[in-house]
Amino acid sequence: MPTVKLVLEYDGTCYAGWQRQPAHPTIQEAIERAIHQVSEATVSVVGAGRTDSGVHALGQVASFRTDRDCAASNWMRALNAVLPKDIAVRSSALMDARFHAQHDARGKLYTYRILHRPARPTVDRAFVWHIYRPLNEAAMQQATATLIGSQDFSSFEGSLTDNTNPICHLQRLAVIRHDDQIYIEAYADRFLKHMVRAMVGTVVEVGLGKRTPKSLTEVLMARDRSAAGQTAPPHGLCLMRVDYD
Repeated sequence: MPTVKLVLEYDGTCYAGWQRQPAHPTIQEAIERAIHQVSEATVSVVGAGRTDSGVHALGQVASFRTDRDCAASNWMRALNAVLPKDIAVRSSALMDARFHAQHDARGKLYTYRILHRPARPTVDRAFVWHIYRPLNEAAMQQATATLIGSQDFSSFEGSLTDNTNPICHLQRLAVIRHDDQIYIEAYADRFLKHMVRAMVGTVVEVGLGKRTPKSLTEVLMARDRSAAGQTAPPHGLCLMRVDYD
């Protein structure tokens, strides 16, 4: 039975995240419903990561197994014909039966967008965190350097999780200015629940002068969510890509 790999793009504004849940619309549910519409098969779709409610994606990866004899490119065209306008399949491929979108992932890149200007956003209001107060970008960059490496990120993990392994290898956490926008890029082998948004919120507090860059060492050592800063709003976050061997 072949496995189909999908690369997905979506606007997460109207969804309660990736993972299927009762009484709330989710990306996983929408994909599974679309597959059923085009193939009359009931499948379970696996996502590379469980994006939170309101988080977006340009390169989420999903996989499912099917006994339907269908060319790889046909899945993309068929699913895009029935999916909601805020979800699209960017590509589809037939993989070895052992391929698993989540377990085989080796790295994920997230980008968080901050609009840094006095005027509030209009066109991009659902995709950026608007901050109008002055930000010390040099201090923010110094703070991000503290978090690089293979470390226990318990202080940046959201509550109500069954995860038992808090160690992540954070390979990149960069603060990049482009005109009136600040991009914070995070790349790691894996991320804990709310980890990127908690790191962003804490780094922004450094930029606002509410804490020092060196204090992030103490935050890591605390292994306690209350030691870190606020959780940044979900709508500024986007899953850019998922890497595999």
